Amino acid sequence: MSPGWKITVMMVAVASVVSTPLVWLLDSPDTGQLVGATVQAATGIAALVWALLQRPPAPAPVPGPADLAVDTGNADGSGGGTAHTGVRRPGGAGTGSAKAERTGNATAQGPGSSAGTGVDYS
Repeated sequence: MSPGWKITVMMVAVASVVSTPLVWLLDSPDTGQLVGATVQAATGIAALVWALLQRPPAPAPVPGPADLAVDTGNADGSGGGTAHTGVRRPGGAGTGSAKAERTGNATAQGPGSSAGTGVDYS
C-alpha cells in the first residue's frame, strides 16, 4: 500500500472510531446505539490496525543486461584449455537475457580441454 493510501485509511479509521460513537455515547444511548457504537469503533480500530501493518510494495527488480552472441568465429581449446563461442555466465550469474545465434564451431583437443557453443551457465 502506498504511503498516501495508508495515511488516508488511517485518517478514515480514526474518524470512524471517534465521530458517531462519541455522539451516541454522550446522548444517553439505548441498547441499539450502544451496540452500533461498539461495532463502529471495532471496525475503525480493525481498519487502523490493518493500515498500520501494511508494508510498502517491493520495488520491481531492475533487469540486467541482454547478452547476445551472433555469428561468432571458430574456437579451439587444446592442451587443457577452454574454448567457447557464445555467451558465458558462470554459475548462472546475471539477471538479463542471454542469447546465442549462429555461433561458430568449438573444438576441444587433449585431456582437460573443453569447448562449447551457445549459452554456458556452468
